[in-house]
Amino acid sequence: MNQLVIAILWAIVGAAAGLGIRWGSVKLARLEGLEPASKWWQRFGPPVLAAAVFAVYGYELSSFAVLLVRSVFALVLVQVVFFDFEHHLILDRVMFPAMGLAVLVAILGKPYWPGGTILDRGHELFGRPILDAVIIGVVTGLVFLFLALVGGAIFKAEALGFGDVKLATFMGLLMGWPYTFTAIFYGVVLAAFGALVFIVTHRSMRGTIAYGPYLAAGALIVLLLLPV
Repeated sequence: MNQLVIAILWAIVGAAAGLGIRWGSVKLARLEGLEPASKWWQRFGPPVLAAAVFAVYGYELSSFAVLLVRSVFALVLVQVVFFDFEHHLILDRVMFPAMGLAVLVAILGKPYWPGGTILDRGHELFGRPILDAVIIGVVTGLVFLFLALVGGAIFKAEALGFGDVKLATFMGLLMGWPYTFTAIFYGVVLAAFGALVFIVTHRSMRGTIAYGPYLAAGALIVLLLLPV
């Protein structure tokens, strides 16, 4: 089938999945005692972003198995983007199952993920995809935990939330070496741009921005660029 046709069809699937993500996020917010807002970008953002991501993935990824698995993880990241923007919160109910799924995919390896066979050892740091995933996930989480604690001690305020720590751990489990650090780099650049926009629009350097959406956006980019 033509890749453009696949991209269009997969975008439709993404839009429907994005609507499901928004519906689920509303339910999860109420479980957390939060009141979901109803601004246009909060209601339509998840299906629009999911459709766009699915369209690009559908066009670029020729293996349906790889496309399916990466699209599932993309939905997790889309949920993080909009929920964190809306509530400044990254949910354990989302992150912990996502971490478990990332470990499962690392165990299964190819054809779902790079590093799953002996022919693909070049993409692994420690010789086995599961070991790579777990070590990079733990190290990334510990680094972000250290930054959160040090930032809180220096600025007497929350520099990074523990939700960001769990998101970073998930990214490490999901992408391994060296792709996790590429995703974080993209996230840092996007966050700097977001902070600049915040300063210009609010005409003030006071205030905080949600960091998780930018990390998640970096992960969405790298999910597309991972080798197959």
